[in-house]
Amino acid sequence: MVEKQFTVIDAAGIHARPASVLVSTANKFQSDIHLVHNGKDVNLKSILGVMSLGIGSGAEFSIRATGADAEEALVELEKTLQNEGLAK
Repeated sequence: MVEKQFTVIDAAGIHARPASVLVSTANKFQSDIHLVHNGKDVNLKSILGVMSLGIGSGAEFSIRATGADAEEALVELEKTLQNEGLAK
C-alpha cells in the first residue's frame, strides 16, 4: 500500500470537472485506489464517491492505493492533481 497527503489549492475545491479527471486517471489502473478526507474513505474510481466528500479549497486529503500498480497509479494521480492546479 502507498499513500500520499495533499492540500487543495484550487479556489473551487474538487468540483465536478476535476473530479471526473481524477476518476478517469484512477480507472486506468488495476489497483484499489481510495480518497480519504475527514475520516471518510471513498473509491477514487467512483465520481459519486468523490463528489460526496465535498472537498473544498484548503482541505487536506490523502490518496491510498493498494495493488500491483499502486505506486505508478499514485505518481500519475499526483501529476494529474498538479497539472490541473488542484492540489499540492
